[in-house]
Amino acid sequence: MPFRRGKKDNRSRDGHVLVWDQRDLHEPNSPQRIKTTRYFVTFMLFLGMANAYVMRTNMSVAIVAMVNHTAITDGHEELVDDECPDRELPSIDNGQDGDFVWNSKLQGFILSSFFYGYVITQIPFGILAKKYGALRFLGWGMLINSVFAFLVPVAAREGGVWGLCIVRFIQGLGEGPIVPCTHALLAKWIPPNERSRMGAAVYAGAQFGTIISMPLSGLLAEYGFDGGWPSIFYVFGVVGTIWSIAFLIMVFEDPSSHPRIDEREKKYINDSLWGADVVKSPPIPFKAIIKSLPFYAILFAHMGHNYGYETLMTELPTYMKQVLRFSLKSNGLLSALPYLAMWLFSMFISVIADWMITSKRFTHTSTRKIINSIGQYGPGLALIAASYTGCDRALTLAILTIGVGLNGGIYSGFKINHLDLTPRFAGFLMAITNCSANLAGLLAPIAAGSLINNKPTMGQWQIVFFIAAFVYIICGTFYNLFGSGERQWWDNPENDAAKESLSNGNGAAANSPRLSHNSAAVAAITANESRQ
Repeated sequence: MPFRRGKKDNRSRDGHVLVWDQRDLHEPNSPQRIKTTRYFVTFMLFLGMANAYVMRTNMSVAIVAMVNHTAITDGHEELVDDECPDRELPSIDNGQDGDFVWNSKLQGFILSSFFYGYVITQIPFGILAKKYGALRFLGWGMLINSVFAFLVPVAAREGGVWGLCIVRFIQGLGEGPIVPCTHALLAKWIPPNERSRMGAAVYAGAQFGTIISMPLSGLLAEYGFDGGWPSIFYVFGVVGTIWSIAFLIMVFEDPSSHPRIDEREKKYINDSLWGADVVKSPPIPFKAIIKSLPFYAILFAHMGHNYGYETLMTELPTYMKQVLRFSLKSNGLLSALPYLAMWLFSMFISVIADWMITSKRFTHTSTRKIINSIGQYGPGLALIAASYTGCDRALTLAILTIGVGLNGGIYSGFKINHLDLTPRFAGFLMAITNCSANLAGLLAPIAAGSLINNKPTMGQWQIVFFIAAFVYIICGTFYNLFGSGERQWWDNPENDAAKESLSNGNGAAANSPRLSHNSAAVAAITANESRQ
């Protein structure tokens, strides 16, 4: 139920943006000249997300140059399917062998060590960011990630596999705050009617970072200094360190704490968000979150996306190599094309999503569901179509690009939906869903590997694609059934005032006009808590 309050009361809450009845929100006049600060914050978060994905993916390229492929060859030819004819494709030049004799199993340990550190820190940092603020955790975490990049070559040369795994694990720990803390900062800086395009702009940094990392890492491995591959970590380590220091100095936790923000922009943001600062921060309503169907809608959508996305980005290229006799890695432009399509489409659809909301023709709920359907049904159908393309390489690549491109709709769908449900606890919710989604994403290569082990036929690959498509569609449908774009009752800031009045326990509280104004809220809280 919507509530109304005066400006004075609006400026006495916990330092988080407060949005309640979003159907009534409209964008006040905001001249372009006063938008610069929140746009700069968005730009810095975009660069941070790009840096994070560079650090995450550069090892995949570097390890090819690090490994002595000749020494680990056991004399067996790679198992491929013979259903498609040999197209007389040029052989792939793997370049000069590296110094390390690491078989595929050891390479898997190295590549996964980063993600173990990344996953286990999601929820802890989500809780800490809620209690102590998100900015420093994000900045210092990425600084640790960047500084330890300089130690990767030393760890590999002196410590071997386990030394390298430890350094990569620590890098993952440092990158853990990137998603929950970014979400928490977006909640404090971005008005509701700008969330789609601003959120998409920030999270599209993931695709931008991948587009930059893959070809540049390849060039550094081939022509870089100190043996080639170490320069990958030195160069990106410098870039990440510079960004982290600049972020900690130039970005602030929220508009109210920014010393140089234009007062008109500060007023615009605070008025649009109906938010302000207080000393205390309300506790996370764990019981209410656990019982919230809209939260589970986001959770399953996020898990389904990660499973399907990992299938699209890791298994389809393997399919093209084993069955179609063509490797996307042999052409840097083609390997980056799906990421580029996703980046561009996410920017385009985010503008459409914000227009749908500001035009008042669509609610927040319907907008999120429509755009998210494009982002999850599109790739699901693309996976089904890819399983029927036969030996047509060009058509398969086109479907891969379209499917991944349409996947960009999720940034204006479930990915930003946490902010709609609960601006104050959005970072914590993102920590839970992102942690669960990354674990679900790890199942994709395991399931595919089990199905195609020793029999990479078109029939077995079709099963892999259908499973991923089924996950995409089922999770997208669950989101459409139970998702919401409305702020949830358990994040009603009016409840804070009511609970505060109840906790006073003195006569003054009973005579307070504030308590009288909130009598209905007190009754609702008492009823809800008794049910819990």
